[in-house]
Amino acid sequence: MCHAPLLGDRAMRQRSFRPVTIAEVAQHAGVSQATVSRVINGNATVAAELQARVRRAVQELGYQPDRAARRLRSNTSQVLGLIVSDIQNPYFTAVVRGVEDAAYAQGMAVLLCNSDGDPDKQTSYIQVLRAERAAGLIVAPTSVRDGPVLVAVRASGTPVVLLDRQIEGGVFDSVVVDNVHGAEMATLHLLALGRQRVALIAGALDTTTGRDRLRGYLQALEAHGVRSDPRLIKEGDFKYDAGYTLARALLEQEPRPDALFVANNLMTLGALKALREAGVRIPDDIALVGFDDFPWASELQPPLTTVAQPTYELGRTAAQQLFERLREPDSPARTHVLQTRLMVRASCGARL
Repeated sequence: MCHAPLLGDRAMRQRSFRPVTIAEVAQHAGVSQATVSRVINGNATVAAELQARVRRAVQELGYQPDRAARRLRSNTSQVLGLIVSDIQNPYFTAVVRGVEDAAYAQGMAVLLCNSDGDPDKQTSYIQVLRAERAAGLIVAPTSVRDGPVLVAVRASGTPVVLLDRQIEGGVFDSVVVDNVHGAEMATLHLLALGRQRVALIAGALDTTTGRDRLRGYLQALEAHGVRSDPRLIKEGDFKYDAGYTLARALLEQEPRPDALFVANNLMTLGALKALREAGVRIPDDIALVGFDDFPWASELQPPLTTVAQPTYELGRTAAQQLFERLREPDSPARTHVLQTRLMVRASCGARL
């Protein structure tokens, strides 16, 4: 007599193509069907231990929710919309991971969009995400002027959390870093090392990040008793080419700056190319500090001094703030301000 191998519940269902039901998941996890439904729908009020049991049962049984049916029954999907300003910027890699990890823990997916700093493109993606009935949006605004668009989104019932940047014309939940303090700390460090002509390649001044980093630079000069020189301040757009072009312009001045503070990582890389092409010795001729740390900063020659942001924490906190807004839609708007760290390496001229 031939005996077939014994199959587990999941294998038997897969062989028969019978879908697993919520009732079976509930029985397997030892919880109610209502609890299973809340966990599957991303309700963060369910106790962590019960969530773990339900997710384990879902995995073991191979349960697949009928997402199409759920969307027909609901005004929102299990998707968060995330709009960043430049997906090519390594800064956003850890930010996106922080959002994704927090969303996954709540049983939700993330739909990532790249505005490329273009307000029209941002508006187009907002329309797409609303058509997808995203539960909420996390947005790094293209400029301070994005208020009317985002106010309209929120008024339609879709929660919005601002990431990295803030806007004029509306009070929103937001998660940012203390850009003023970070830029002030970097500039004061260069001044304390004896540098007399500290130049700044600023970010776009129609963003709060660009404005705040300029303000921190100016505050540091004032605190050190140094008069600001408009010729030493160049406005960029946070892109590599701007860093390169503006650094070359600064090198053509007489006298040259003896230190350079660059307001983001991509512009810092562009500035490095310009300095290298001009035969500038770092830090002997010009000391260099960049805003944003990145994994290979310590591998450059010389290793690059940077202002490091808690990028993963920014993303994770933004997602958590959105979940809080979904649970408490009428609560006052809150702003989370995270701190930066100065990572001192050889490019600034410090003795290590």
